[in-house]
Amino acid sequence: MSATHPKAAELGSELSRIARPLRLSEEVWGDLQRRIARGELKAGDRLPTEKALGEAFGVSRAVVREAVARLKADGLIETRQGSGAFVVEAPKTINLRFWKGVGSEMDELRDIFELRAMVEGAVAELAAQRRDKKDLKAMARHLKEMDDAMAGGHDGTEADDNFHIAMAKATHNSYVSRLVEFLGRHFSDSRKLSWHGTRRELAHPQEAQREHRALFDAISLGNAEAARRCALDHLRGTAGRFGIKLALDLDRDSAAN
Repeated sequence: MSATHPKAAELGSELSRIARPLRLSEEVWGDLQRRIARGELKAGDRLPTEKALGEAFGVSRAVVREAVARLKADGLIETRQGSGAFVVEAPKTINLRFWKGVGSEMDELRDIFELRAMVEGAVAELAAQRRDKKDLKAMARHLKEMDDAMAGGHDGTEADDNFHIAMAKATHNSYVSRLVEFLGRHFSDSRKLSWHGTRRELAHPQEAQREHRALFDAISLGNAEAARRCALDHLRGTAGRFGIKLALDLDRDSAAN
């Protein structure tokens, strides 16, 4: 019978078995992540084997494998051929966590709108200078999808996301496009506010759509300055409809005055 890994024994003595209705790999991942953050698992420490962790948590090796893969993707651990998994000296990636559309975290939501303003203003400016007919056709298609969603009383958040992603692709910079696609899926919860709001009466998709069209027109005309301003106006408008006032220093023209 194999000896129990000392760290696995420590884990097992402190943990009750994880509740089955929850997603087990996320529970294992979260527990190990917290232990790394608290320094209980230090840089250079080798994680227990999949078998030992599975026994400690009362889960299968497949569940442990998925949790460890997520820790690796987060940059918290690294695997070494034939040696196992080790806590890294310093995280290799930043694990961004965004507001998920619940609760009253208005300060956090304001910060997300500010981040969107910084990103989307610059993207709109470059898209206006580089867009081609194919880019404009894609953006127009997503605008129509939003129109159709409004007409049918449906959620147009996905079309909204795709409009902004198409705008990023119009920059013809693959890294900008990939960054906006990554961030855009996280920004999606703030875009839902235009379609649903925290309460239905606070959602104003028609106003957001007018701002989208002004942005599209500026990009179509190749007016970079107008495109940047329209992107900021759209973010200010969306935030303002929920009582969030964005700082004037986000606008370089206002900051210069």
